[in-house]
Amino acid sequence: MSKAETKAVPLTEILNKQVANFSVLYMKLHHYHWNVKGEHFFTLHVKFEEFYTEAALHLDTVAERMLSLRAVPTATLKQQLAIASIKEATGEESAPQMVKVLAGDFDCICSDLTMGISLAEEHRDQPTADMLIAIRSSLEKHRWMLEAYLGK
Repeated sequence: MSKAETKAVPLTEILNKQVANFSVLYMKLHHYHWNVKGEHFFTLHVKFEEFYTEAALHLDTVAERMLSLRAVPTATLKQQLAIASIKEATGEESAPQMVKVLAGDFDCICSDLTMGISLAEEHRDQPTADMLIAIRSSLEKHRWMLEAYLGK
């Protein structure tokens, strides 16, 4: 392996974890979208759809960045569940619990993204750093809004 290839391994592992995170998040958001109930149904049903649409874009963007770095993104649910930082939906969440879990998921993913940003910058991979910064910025805003919804 060349020096450039060995430097890319940890970064592509971090990117692959994000492929897994956004895959799990995408399915979790669909579950929440389909199963939310209660007085905030109309608000949350639409918001969860917005979130899963965005998660799909992030998933594709990160996977394609990995491919451009000559790495292969994970593409099976079993592999993704094994390496993701977040967990799939339990099926037992109430509407407020769904919102709380998502705020936590966004926070967790932001922490992972911060590590990826630092590593990309260390390796002078500005395209990857910029991509991760944009994703983190969006998720931080969503986390703030979810926490505000919960009254935090």
